[in-house]
Amino acid sequence: MGLQCGIVGLPNVGKSTLFSAISSAKAEAANYPFCTIEPNVGVVEVPDERLRTLEQLVNPQKVIPTIIEFVDIAGLVKGASQGAGLGNKFLANIREVDAIIHVIRCFDDDNIVHVEGRVNPVSDKEIIDYELQLKDLEAVDRKLQRIEKAARASGDAKAKAEVEILYRFKKTLEQGKSARTVEVSEEEKSAVADLHLLTIKPVIYVANVDEASLSQGTNEWVEQLKTAVAEENAQVIVICAAIEAQIAEIEDLDERQMFLEEYGLKESGLSQLIQASYALLNLITYFTAGVKEVRAWTIQRGWKAPQAAGVIHSDFERGFIRAEVIKLADYDHYKSEAAIKDAGKMAVEGKEYVVQDGDIMHFRFNV
Repeated sequence: MGLQCGIVGLPNVGKSTLFSAISSAKAEAANYPFCTIEPNVGVVEVPDERLRTLEQLVNPQKVIPTIIEFVDIAGLVKGASQGAGLGNKFLANIREVDAIIHVIRCFDDDNIVHVEGRVNPVSDKEIIDYELQLKDLEAVDRKLQRIEKAARASGDAKAKAEVEILYRFKKTLEQGKSARTVEVSEEEKSAVADLHLLTIKPVIYVANVDEASLSQGTNEWVEQLKTAVAEENAQVIVICAAIEAQIAEIEDLDERQMFLEEYGLKESGLSQLIQASYALLNLITYFTAGVKEVRAWTIQRGWKAPQAAGVIHSDFERGFIRAEVIKLADYDHYKSEAAIKDAGKMAVEGKEYVVQDGDIMHFRFNV
């Protein structure tokens, strides 16, 4: 399953600089180079040290990491929900992504004019939220009118329940709150699933700071932003887009690490974004390993073995017999699959096995 994150923000907040850094990031596995699908979609590999460990143990012909897509969604300004700027086109693009990365300016620079004439991260956030909420409110109202009419005509209990759920979303959006704050069950959420609401998507806030603030890890604007999103239980990642652009130009991994250490960083902002995106969407990785290839696969946490097998091919899920599971620590200790089997460390699991992050799996199937 592919993971796609949309990058949004007002003009001149550093969104394009961040996307450019992502787009020029060199993939660490030589046989999966960075590529661009479209001018505004960048694809990069998900960094995972476990892949390197498996590569050293198995010595495969190729290594295939899992990937993540970043979509540069431009044109969001006041009035976007009514078509201002390139509003309608790019609001439509947001509907397709799994999560939103909201870049907010948290630095002062007289040479970079802020579209609103001042640096105010809380106000910037509210402008974007307002436009997305207005678009969602339109969608909810349209469906509400249709379902209400059907409920009155038929008296159908299911339709009446759907109306009640839609009104809860409508009320929340009218209060200037995002759809993700509505407390509903997964079953109730199905009432708006077809609307692809923009503000129901999980969000990560990226505080774009200057170099000095990056070394400190915060500044006054970052703290304002954190306070503003505290009730959303959303993560705020502090990065410097200008520094990310420099990191992306460094191909040698040791040099890149030295560069990061100069700023007191353990990892790049891109790595932080990827990890945060996986956590936000409750995703994990499992691996397949053989002499032809070692490969990473992305699945939802909690998936059972047949579902995980289906990511490789639908036949694997349809004809699933069993899964042979190895833990990476055992592979690293015993060094070979044969030795793992001899030690009794290869587990044979059935259809009810819940796949764990980092599992190395072989699937047996018959169709």
